[in-house]
Parts: sequence; structure tokens; C-alpha cells
Amino acid sequence: MKIIIKATNFKLTPSIDEWVARKIGSLDKFIKRLDEKGAAECRVEVGKTTKHHQKGPFFRAETDIRLLGKILRAEASAEDLRTAVNKLKDELQLQIKEYKEKMAAKLKRGARIGNKMIKLDPAALTEGEIDVSRRHLEE
Repeated sequence: MKIIIKATNFKLTPSIDEWVARKIGSLDKFIKRLDEKGAAECRVEVGKTTKHHQKGPFFRAETDIRLLGKILRAEASAEDLRTAVNKLKDELQLQIKEYKEKMAAKLKRGARIGNKMIKLDPAALTEGEIDVSRRHLEE
């Protein structure tokens, strides 16, 4: 997964850059099955909402993870940048799990449809059922 980090209203130091990349990069283990071709891209924006506030949740973090055919988006605000990124990571982890469960359900649903089609295939009939179907075709 490719991670792009952008800072808003403050200077992005190498230590913050590395820490955010490590935190968000830990989600890669959840995305590996969804990202078979290595096309996943994660854009992270961290920053201050304003330059003049001294109290309150003025650090924010937001991200977009672009998978094939899906964009997962999350935002978080906190008094500390690290807390905001941790909240962001937790929210993204939940979204990825929900998306994986939906994909698994679609796969199972498709398998059920395929099994129904196999059961209706005349080539899969037993000998007793073949005799009945031949009589039906002769009439």
C-alpha cells in the first residue's frame, strides 16, 4: 500500500512522518487480500484546524484509502496529533473489516447461486432421475 502524507498549518517533521506512516501502514495486513495487485493508495492529511487556538481538539487527521472500486474515508480530531491518528486508525480498521465482510457475503451468495445451477443441470442427475427426465422428453 502506497502512503502519501500531507501536513496542514504546521511543519511535517521526519519523526511525525515516520510515525504516521507506521501507524497507517499497520492497516496493510487487513488490506492485503483486498489489494491483490498492489494498487491501494492511502492519502493521509494531518494538521491543525487553526493557528490561534490553545485549547480544545484542534489537531485533526483524515484519510482516503483507494482500493479497486472502493474508497474508504475517515476523519478524527483530538487535542493531540498522536491521539487523532490513533482514532483515525481505529475507525479505518472498522471500515476495512466491514468491507471485507460484505465482500465475503457477496462471494457466498454467488456460490449459492452456482450450487443451485449445478443442481438443476441434467448432467448431474442420478440414474433414477435420468429415466424420469427421458420419459418427460419423449412425451
